[in-house]
Amino acid sequence: MHHLWFDAEDYRRWGTKIKCNPAIKADPNKQQILQALLDDRIDVVATDHAPHTIAEKGQPYWQAPAGLPLVQHSLKVMLEFVRQDKIPLERVVEKTSHAVADCFEIKERGYIREGYYADLVLVDLNQTTTVRPDTLYAKGGWSPFEGTTFHSRVTHTFVSGHLAYAQGVFDESVRGKRLVFSR
Repeated sequence: MHHLWFDAEDYRRWGTKIKCNPAIKADPNKQQILQALLDDRIDVVATDHAPHTIAEKGQPYWQAPAGLPLVQHSLKVMLEFVRQDKIPLERVVEKTSHAVADCFEIKERGYIREGYYADLVLVDLNQTTTVRPDTLYAKGGWSPFEGTTFHSRVTHTFVSGHLAYAQGVFDESVRGKRLVFSR
């Protein structure tokens, strides 16, 4: 997902904060990755969630760890691409949910079907979200999206049928369930 958003020019602003493996490349590479996603040469969209601290990421290039804290904003990034007409909404659902469950043969996940676990996110496409330090949930306490305004807002999150998040409030009284594989 981050290889679709960032390109080599972003190193000027973010430096080692956007260091990841494989490295983020020039804009033409970003466009080719998007095309590969659209024509099914890329099966799934995923994040590189690595909640390194700002001090760890601020080290010289060869000492700075690779990886970015992306989970909280990954859906919003993909919805920006929908808004920009770069990818259809159905393809986002396919590549972030259906294809993941199919690829890893995860039982009863990845689809809205009777008998399946309800792992759902409700999004308001008429609200915006500006990423600020006080709105971050990642343990590292920073995001390469700080200052970015997304044209969507996650309002609710269900994990295994449990309402785990609603309008800024977490309910951690029930934890997620172990994934079961059909392979």
